[in-house]
Amino acid sequence: MEQLYGTGVALVTPFKRDSSVDVEALRRVVRYSIEGGVDYLVVLGTTGESVTLNSDEKQLVIQTVIEENKGSLPLVIGIGGNNTSLLVEEFKNIDLEPFDAVLSVSPYYNKPTQEGIYQHYKMLASVSPKPIILYNVPGRTGSNMLPATVVRLAKDCSNIIAIKEACGNMDQIRQLLKEVPSGFHIISGDDITAVPTVVEGGIGVISVLGQGMPVQMSKMIRLGLNGDHEGAYQLHHALTPVMNLIFEEGNPAGIKAIFESLGLSSAVVRLPLIEASSTLKSKISSFVKSFAVSI
Repeated sequence: MEQLYGTGVALVTPFKRDSSVDVEALRRVVRYSIEGGVDYLVVLGTTGESVTLNSDEKQLVIQTVIEENKGSLPLVIGIGGNNTSLLVEEFKNIDLEPFDAVLSVSPYYNKPTQEGIYQHYKMLASVSPKPIILYNVPGRTGSNMLPATVVRLAKDCSNIIAIKEACGNMDQIRQLLKEVPSGFHIISGDDITAVPTVVEGGIGVISVLGQGMPVQMSKMIRLGLNGDHEGAYQLHHALTPVMNLIFEEGNPAGIKAIFESLGLSSAVVRLPLIEASSTLKSKISSFVKSFAVSI
């Protein structure tokens, strides 16, 4: 899946002050990412606040991204949850033709066993017409998809082709890279582990910061993939402060603060999330402006 190499970005869903979807702002965010050099776009991931969008709003977001992308970049769609049977119906009923792959988060809240996680994904793989990217993010789901489970799925399901790994544990990521079969790919799910993952053999990142600072994040990953590890780490260290800042009060409050500072969209998020504080907004805006001057 060459489409998945490099920097993918988990797009936000911009909202107006009345919390309705801001279509024009979403178009601006998509254009900004494309023009900044990212490699693919991820629609309706957790950063897109997909759990607070109704079905009509999800379709509006999908159509807006497809129209604004104009076929420029590969598209990945997020379809995940903790009700396997409902997800099976969603896979069967949604039009996946415009998308290159599906990103599906490990079931959250239920805290399934490793066997439960395996059976969940095996069921999804049996009905998906598109390749599936596993998504492990223990900090959100409450359970960690272990390397043995990933390896088992990679071997047993030919259309499960990669994992977005956001465990935050480089030892676990190294184990994955060592044990997964040839042709199965590891994608960093955390901006902070993106360069270490690429240096160890991963194929890139699905990034939050990448849509707010696309030029810098794309360059960083490209350097890593091309073997310039020193250059990649230099950018990594320079960007580390803002990688931490945008998660200080939760995601996507931080990245939306970047877009507000850039004049691309408001910083509005939907409850139960809360908009970034004025203090955090000031820190983020100062960093983005100073970084732009420094390069």
